[in-house]
Amino acid sequence: MFMLRNVSKFLFGDASKESIIELAQGQLYLVRPLSPKGYSELIFKDAAASIRRTAQEFQYQLVVQRAYEEGEEELLADGDGENGGLDGSLVLDKDEKIFLLDEGLHFRSETRPEGDKVFAWRDLSGDWGDHFEFVCDRSVAVATQGTFELVAIQCQYERKFRKSHQTATESDLRQFSFSDQTIPSPAPARKALASSAASTPRQGRTVAPAAFTDDDGDEADAAAEMAPVESKSSKPSTPMASKPAGPSTSTSPAPKEAPTVAPPSAVHPEPLETLVQETAELHLFDFPSGTFVLQDPSVTATVSETGRWQYWLQITGRDQEWLGQAVIADINPVFNFEYLSFIFNHYTADGSAYSWLLRFKEQAMIERFQEGLMQALWEQLNELKWRKAKEEDRDYVLEAFQDLTLKDVAEEEGEDEEEGEGEDEEHDGGESEDVEDGDDDGQRSEHYDSDESADDVDTRPDDGNVNSQLAVGYKHDRSFVVRGSKIGVFKHTPNNNLEFSTNISKVQTPGGKLFSPTKVMLHAEDSNMILQNDADPHSLYRMDLEYGKVVDEWKIDDDIAVTTFAPSKKFAQMSAEPTFLGLSRNALYRIDPRLAGHKLVESELKQYASNNDFSAAATTEQGYIAVASNKGDIRMFDRVGINAKTHIPALGDPILGLDVSADGRWLLATCRTYLLLIDTLQKDGKHAGKLGFERSFARDAKPQPRRLGLQPAHVAQFQHETGAALAFTPARFNTGQDRRETSIVTATGPFIVTWNLAKVLAGRKDPYSIKRYAEEVKADNFKYGSDANVIVALPNEVNMVAKHTFRKPTRESISTPSRARTSTGGAPAVAGRRGSGWVGGGARLRRDDVVDSPY
Repeated sequence: MFMLRNVSKFLFGDASKESIIELAQGQLYLVRPLSPKGYSELIFKDAAASIRRTAQEFQYQLVVQRAYEEGEEELLADGDGENGGLDGSLVLDKDEKIFLLDEGLHFRSETRPEGDKVFAWRDLSGDWGDHFEFVCDRSVAVATQGTFELVAIQCQYERKFRKSHQTATESDLRQFSFSDQTIPSPAPARKALASSAASTPRQGRTVAPAAFTDDDGDEADAAAEMAPVESKSSKPSTPMASKPAGPSTSTSPAPKEAPTVAPPSAVHPEPLETLVQETAELHLFDFPSGTFVLQDPSVTATVSETGRWQYWLQITGRDQEWLGQAVIADINPVFNFEYLSFIFNHYTADGSAYSWLLRFKEQAMIERFQEGLMQALWEQLNELKWRKAKEEDRDYVLEAFQDLTLKDVAEEEGEDEEEGEGEDEEHDGGESEDVEDGDDDGQRSEHYDSDESADDVDTRPDDGNVNSQLAVGYKHDRSFVVRGSKIGVFKHTPNNNLEFSTNISKVQTPGGKLFSPTKVMLHAEDSNMILQNDADPHSLYRMDLEYGKVVDEWKIDDDIAVTTFAPSKKFAQMSAEPTFLGLSRNALYRIDPRLAGHKLVESELKQYASNNDFSAAATTEQGYIAVASNKGDIRMFDRVGINAKTHIPALGDPILGLDVSADGRWLLATCRTYLLLIDTLQKDGKHAGKLGFERSFARDAKPQPRRLGLQPAHVAQFQHETGAALAFTPARFNTGQDRRETSIVTATGPFIVTWNLAKVLAGRKDPYSIKRYAEEVKADNFKYGSDANVIVALPNEVNMVAKHTFRKPTRESISTPSRARTSTGGAPAVAGRRGSGWVGGGARLRRDDVVDSPY
């Protein structure tokens, strides 16, 4: 066990993750050998055990959380309705057991003859001989079990001696090993109960909410990706498969997976110039164990220029070439200076993804390596030499790729997070009941069919189109989904379902020419929809939603095209405001449909001589404007027609989407492989307290960026499952008048991802949760006025999903898609029973039998 110390040192990390290490599945028992109440009691039939930090240095907790089978949590919530007056601590105690890791627990383990690994510790509040036993599920890797016990011992050492376990010798740690104390054998009745529990499928389990939030201190590990994420599904690690694996229902022990093996190194091109060369330790992320495993204690990492705007990362050991990788945005570089580590993704020729970690010995070494690597990445993206960039712009780029903590806002946002979470719980409670309501008409929808009197519908779409865009109503509870030249209209029901309302079957110009809208925006109290047709970049169209037809064509300008458009203010669609904003590749302007002839307002036009390649715009509640470009820079205006107040330099990646908080404090930019969260508030200088929209930042005080990316290990697992690279949809804040932003939502491939904003601002690791579908997510956004529900458009389905159903990224949640449950009629029910989809198989059903259809 003590030979695992080299692995465990990374698990302690940088003190900002939920837990240090976790045993993802098992059962918790309370054993009372002398009690008349019975020999043993099954506390949690399905549970997860973890070791966490506390707010106090050198203090750790052993936490066992109850987990639920699918639907069990909702049923229990219904059954406990009469206990609604209980305080939160009692509710949490029902789902979680917490123990301070102290040598008084006599924490120990043993392997039973039948192969089960059992951890035991004293019940300090019970009678003599009473103790708890956590029986590991056989899907938990043996290496993870051993590391868990070692970490528990190291935590006890730190608590007793008030110093890091890194200074402890093997003999120092052995005093906390109580392996000589036997763990009583289970009674026959308990054996049967354990067997029954072990044979119960745990598909779709939900871990109970943790008792600790941001105010218990940052909890994490340095290489955040190191936390074990065990799954019941089994996949070979090499070569890497690219297909999803469903949860196993077999009761036989899971076969042991082979550890992830490093692929052969690619042949590296001839270097023209070396940008940086440093020595480090090399670790490879092992998919079966969920940990980084040391591959070589001393390698040379070299970044070199190999061609015009082409750069290469080569890692070489004393005896072999470990890997070579082109320096591109897909490597997802993450630097952690506190623990001198650099984590990145590596892609082989067949598309397989691996996650690697370099650990440097000195601060100066990682600083030199970061500057060399970021120089290569920036030059590759911008096709401009690094030395030609301004010094403050270079600092901005370097800061964006560090693990930053926005400490000045963490405390301020703490209250908001608690309020937001409380609201979610309130909403979620109602939603859980709705999910179980099988009689809700909101689950039903209609197929695209212009003949509403037809008795039968073909449930498989044959038009070759898929859902492509989503517009969520603010004024009225409606959502609109574009599918080719058709638009489906959905009503939001009071119990948070989607109910099909109507189908606009033909989108065509006033002249009768059919077209497929490439961008849509609700307008004028949600009574109109503005449509864009790529075939005519100088015009926009107005659809009257009451009549369901395009009634106006607006000619914008003969010379200035429309690349995209945005509301004049964040909540303008709730008012009768007629004007809105337009963007061309090099101009920002106001559009006024009331004008005769061309609709562009000449007095409110800001046009640039160069092609800035504008790509997205967003506005605040007061009408401040943010404009982003495919070059990656952002401009901030207080009004249209003048120069930008603030210019935020480019990291190099094109910005695909832009959002801004209602008060203008936070900018949210979407790039293909990451998001960028920017604080626009000035904290120092003569403009302290002003936003970047109102006053320019000082030359040496650019806004501090926060790069929101998935952990490299999760990215590797995503690609391992889907075979597709990251490609985020435009990210959005939750929004609503008089409501603060608390969450962010986006999607990539079949995964929806939500970030908790307060956790992001506090610098917490893993501040995001995911939900996987079987198909690619085409569009997504929060329901207006809340962050508790997300509306999701899949290729052939539209769903409203509760945010509380999102899960922490683990091998299980990443590999297991959300599946439609089967109804009594044999047709799949709506995913999550909250939306509208379609039935596959090409069968023809009566209209009353349709549950899933394109709309």
